[in-house]
Amino acid sequence: MEESYTFAVRRETLHNIHSYSYELEHLLSGHSDAFQDMFQYLLSFSQGHLSSMLEGTYTSVSRHALPHVNQLFSSLSLYLRGANVSVEATVHQFFNNLFPLVYTKLINPGIDGSMMMGNEMGDCLRMIRQDVNPFGPHPAVMAQELAGALGAGRQLGLALEEGLEVMNATEHVSLSKECVKGLVKMVYCSHCSGYTLIKPCVGYCLNIMRGCLASVSELDQPWRRYTSLLEQLTHTMAGHHSLELALLGVGGHVNEALLYAQLHGPLITATVDKVCGLTTGEPTSMQPTSSEVTTSTVTSSSPRPSAASSEPLPEQWPRQLAHMRSSFPLKPSKNNKHSLRTLSREFLLYLQRYKSFFAALPEMLCEGDNVVDDSHCWSGDSVVESYSGRVVGNGLHAQRRNPEVKVRSPNPTLADVKERLERFNQETQERFPKLGQMEAWEELGSGETEEGSSTDCDDEDGCQASGDSQSQTSHTEAPSEGKPIARKPGGDSARENPSRPPSVKVIGGSPSANWARPWSLALLFAALCLQWTLF
Repeated sequence: MEESYTFAVRRETLHNIHSYSYELEHLLSGHSDAFQDMFQYLLSFSQGHLSSMLEGTYTSVSRHALPHVNQLFSSLSLYLRGANVSVEATVHQFFNNLFPLVYTKLINPGIDGSMMMGNEMGDCLRMIRQDVNPFGPHPAVMAQELAGALGAGRQLGLALEEGLEVMNATEHVSLSKECVKGLVKMVYCSHCSGYTLIKPCVGYCLNIMRGCLASVSELDQPWRRYTSLLEQLTHTMAGHHSLELALLGVGGHVNEALLYAQLHGPLITATVDKVCGLTTGEPTSMQPTSSEVTTSTVTSSSPRPSAASSEPLPEQWPRQLAHMRSSFPLKPSKNNKHSLRTLSREFLLYLQRYKSFFAALPEMLCEGDNVVDDSHCWSGDSVVESYSGRVVGNGLHAQRRNPEVKVRSPNPTLADVKERLERFNQETQERFPKLGQMEAWEELGSGETEEGSSTDCDDEDGCQASGDSQSQTSHTEAPSEGKPIARKPGGDSARENPSRPPSVKVIGGSPSANWARPWSLALLFAALCLQWTLF
C-alpha cells in the first residue's frame, strides 16, 4: 500500500510541475523557431535586393558575382544560427572575391578577362585588396554594422537554447526520499484517519513544496538575470530596427563601394600595376625591392579605358546612388504584420510572466483545489483551524528551519545547471557590455502592432530611405551596441571629395609625382603665366 501511495504522489507531483513549466518551455522553443524564421526571411530579402541591384546596375559583374553573394549570405545565416563564423572575416572575404571582377569589368573593362581571372592574377588581386583599399571605408562600415546587429540576434538565439536546456533539466528533476515521504504524509495520511475530503493547509503545503524544490528554487536569481538579458538583447536587436536596417543596408554599402572603386579607378590601376604587374601580364614580385612608399595621389596620367555601354557614366553615378537609396523600404509595409519588432514585442509580453518562475513554482503547486486556507485543514498530524508551524522561504539556506522536510544536500544536476546558467549570463554581459544602456519600449501592451501604429508607417512618416538628407538622418543615429553606424547621405567622403584618392601601400614602388601636390600646381601655373608674358 505504501509503495502505491509513493508511486502515485511522485507521479502526480512531477505531472503538476510539468504542466506549469510546459507553457514556458513552449514560449522559448516557439519563439526560438520564429526568430530564426524571421532572420532567414530578412537574409533572403536582403540577398535578393543585392542581386537585383547588381543585375540592374552592374550587369557585367552580376553573373560572376552571384556565387560570392550566395556565400556571403550563407555564412551570415550560419552565424545567426550559432555557428563559429566571423562576420568581419566573411564581409572582407566577399570584397576580396569581388575585387578581381570589379577591376576587370568596371575599372578596366579592356583588360583580357581570361588572363585576369587566372589563378595567379586573381590571387594577387584578392591578396592586396585590403592594402589597396579599392572600396574605401564601405567594407569596414558594412562589417561593423552587421557584426553589431547580427551579434545581438545570434546571442538571443543562443540564449533561448540555453533556457530550453534549463527547463529540460528541471523537468527531469528527481524527488528525494525525504520529499516523497513528506508528500505522502500531506496527501494521503489524512485518509488513514477517515478525512478523505480534507485538504492540506496552505502553510503546510508551502513547507513541503519548498523543501522538495529547494534546489530548483536556487535557479531563481540566475534565471531573473537571464530573463533580463533576454529583454535587453531583444531591445538591442529590434528596438530601433537595427538588425533589419543592417541587412537591408547591405545593397547600399556594396553599391557605394563599387562607385568608390570607379571614382578612384586610375589610382587603383596604377597601384595594381606596380604590385601585380597586370598591364604586361607578368606579375611583379611581392617582396619589397625598395623602401615601402605610402602614396595618396594619382600616379598614372593615362586616360581611363572607356566604360562598357551597360554601365552608368560617371556624371550619372550620384543620381544612380540616390535612386538606389530610395528604391527599397527600410521597414516592412503595413500589410506585413509579422515584422521583427512585432514578434519581439509579443515575446517580451509573454516573458514578463516568467521572470520569477522558479521562486513562484512552489506557490503555484499549492494553489487552487489542492489546499484550503480556511478552517479545518490538514496539518500533517490532525485537522486544525490553521497551520501553526513556521513557514520557511525558498532556497537551500532557508530549508534548515523547515519543520516538514529535511534537505540534506543540493541536487548535483541542478547545481550544474545553475553554474552553467550563471556562466552564460556572465559571458553574455562581457560580450555586450552596453546592453543595459538600451532604452526599453515604454508601451509593451499598448497595441502598437496594430494598423496605424508607430511600428508601421509609410513614406510620409519618414520610414523609407531616400537620397534626401531630411529623411536619412532619422535612421542613422550615433552607433551603439547593435546599431548601424551613422553615414552621411550620398556616400560619405568618397562622394563629397571624389578627387581625393585613398591612401594605399605600394611595395617596391616609387615616390609619387610632385605635379599632384597643391604647391606644385601653383608653381606650374606661375611658370605658364611667365612663359605667356615672355612670348
